[in-house]
Amino acid sequence: MNKPKATADNTDEQDLVKRLKKGQPWAFEVLVNTYQDRLLKIAYGITLDHEESLEIVQDVFISVFKNIRTFRQDAGLVTWLRKITINQSLNWKRKWKRRFRWHHDSIESENDKDLFMENKKSNDPETQFEKKQFEENLMKAIRKLPEKIRLVFVLNVFEGLSYEQIAKTINIKKGTVSSRIHFARKSLIKTLESNK
Repeated sequence: MNKPKATADNTDEQDLVKRLKKGQPWAFEVLVNTYQDRLLKIAYGITLDHEESLEIVQDVFISVFKNIRTFRQDAGLVTWLRKITINQSLNWKRKWKRRFRWHHDSIESENDKDLFMENKKSNDPETQFEKKQFEENLMKAIRKLPEKIRLVFVLNVFEGLSYEQIAKTINIKKGTVSSRIHFARKSLIKTLESNK
């Protein structure tokens, strides 16, 4: 019989942090199982590269493992993980731009689509086809957003952060967050409308 996946739902966040600080392997497994997918969405929202996003998230967990004893818990664990992920992803982009002239080919991997889409099963082939078409068009439209706009959009829509939380997380004004999300939505609607 398979052992159930250990997640933070089964434990309290403060207890999890205490266990992580004690170096308990179970606590680290809970950390990874609980937050990996969320962090992967953030990393992909910045890098647009599935493989690099996986590596970045792996580096985030290594960083957490090394630095958990210095975590003061001023902010929540998820806030700390999010900040590390954003910083690691932006650092990757900066390094990539310095080494090469930045350009990114469109990735048509199923994995990339799955990062943002929840797979709801439908037995109707026509509905499945329409849903798949919409998801592909949405992913293409998200990729076309400028990096700063895309980051704010991902944090709001996929992470569910408020404008105020986003402003604090990436050190910008709340008004800037609002205008970037407005721009993102307008651009996505325009792109999706043109694909009809």
